Amino acid sequence: MSSRLAVLLSGALVALVPLAHSQSGRISGPKTIAAGSSFSLQSSGSGTGILYIVGPGQVVRKDVQLGSAINFPAGMLYNADHYLIILASNESIESISLDVLPSDKPATLSFLAKPSRLPVNLENGITGAVYVFDAYQNLVTMSLPVSFSLSNPSSPAQTRTVSTHNGAAWTEMNSAAKEGAAKFIANANGISSERVIQQVPGDPCSLRISAHPSGQNIALQTDPIKDCNGNAVPDGTIVTFTESYDGIQSTVDVPVKRGVAQVELPARRGAKISVASGIVMGNEIRWGS
Repeated sequence: MSSRLAVLLSGALVALVPLAHSQSGRISGPKTIAAGSSFSLQSSGSGTGILYIVGPGQVVRKDVQLGSAINFPAGMLYNADHYLIILASNESIESISLDVLPSDKPATLSFLAKPSRLPVNLENGITGAVYVFDAYQNLVTMSLPVSFSLSNPSSPAQTRTVSTHNGAAWTEMNSAAKEGAAKFIANANGISSERVIQQVPGDPCSLRISAHPSGQNIALQTDPIKDCNGNAVPDGTIVTFTESYDGIQSTVDVPVKRGVAQVELPARRGAKISVASGIVMGNEIRWGS
């Protein structure tokens, strides 16, 4: 690709660039540089020439004096990729290649943490992935250690250290046994990024209902509903009450409010009343027996 580009550019440069009183020049320089760093090229010959540096989305043109060093300040070439350097002098064109590599110093982290909300006490339920970039937004492909830390209000912090591969590192963490917001932090070479993971109660672990007369009905209420780790389930969780009597079954879905679910059902002597939430079954009451 570079050779083809040099051939294509050579005709245009010879036709468009008037260079007088110069001898054919040659150019040499480093094979690689770090993105954004300063660098120098050395030319030979005499007279004047025009130097072109052609790369991805970037073309640099510079009038040069042959036989002297050609200096470029920091920040001139910043996109990591393969560049073609062309020196046009008199009626000749010389070209060399230059690879601009990502800096080995991280400047920013792209940190993805999923999910942002999940139930408590899930093993490897939280995933964190990091992409490391230099100051010019080039992916830093050199292997670097990345430390991950997940801190919960109610338990010791979990930590992992993972080396990047092709600029990326990832890990898995457990959600805590208690509900609350957890801080998920990734750090590479002193550069850190933070995400917040909301850990919410899991499914109800046990259900128990009590009943008492209420006019012509039965007033039913659950005990405070909690998950298997003792966290109160969130309001809005659906609880299903079922009444079976004389071969007929009726159900009522009730949302949890202030930690409990309440409902009134018709009072029928001998009726069986049960409660469930999701796949969790509660105790059963036989009314009036």
